[in-house]
Amino acid sequence: MPSGLGTNLICLEPFRLLSSGSSMKTAFLLLFFSLIPACSFGPGNLQSKHSSDLDTRKIKRLAVLGPAAIFKSQSKIPFTAASPADARVAERDPAELLSKLVYSAMASFSNWQIVSENEVREVGETVPDSNETARLKTIGELVYADAVVVSRIQRFRERVGAEWGIKSPASVAFVLDLVDVKRGDIVWSARFDETQQSPAENILVLGDIGQRGVKWLSAEQLAESGVRKAVAQLHQIITR
Repeated sequence: MPSGLGTNLICLEPFRLLSSGSSMKTAFLLLFFSLIPACSFGPGNLQSKHSSDLDTRKIKRLAVLGPAAIFKSQSKIPFTAASPADARVAERDPAELLSKLVYSAMASFSNWQIVSENEVREVGETVPDSNETARLKTIGELVYADAVVVSRIQRFRERVGAEWGIKSPASVAFVLDLVDVKRGDIVWSARFDETQQSPAENILVLGDIGQRGVKWLSAEQLAESGVRKAVAQLHQIITR
């Protein structure tokens, strides 16, 4: 049996036992709690806040501003690939990657308009460098956005190992801010911060098993999980 596959089957076995009926409950509990150190389920750790009048601001059209749009020259977050398979990720700036994940997540929802990446990039190239607030406002106005989403990566550490067995888990932290173009204030902000854990370390991580499966995520996958949660929350607030 290939390495990793056995771990996958072991992690899934307790759920097969649970579905077998009451006669298997004792076996299920014993097996599950003896094996969960080898299994990874993990939820995100998301905190957010928003303006009390956000739902009255009539925000319908949004633009996602990546680091290149905010500043034409911006330092990159250091990132070292843990394996040849992770080298492809290392070639991408984590800040740019986060911005693309945000755009993709927002574009998947209906009932709001998302300015295309190309339009934001083209407009950003025509706007002279200035302080961040002025630049955000100018780009937002030029693309006719009601608000702009700005992302900031704070930590992006790749896992050491593979999906079914690791030496060190992925660890990601980022902040998303929604800025009202007309007023220039932040009307919603979310912070995601997670170092993936197994249920043996934190039983609360069982909450996301349906979305993530029983595996150790890459840093990109962990970031995507957090982005989708944050964007879903923002969409619910704005479109309700």
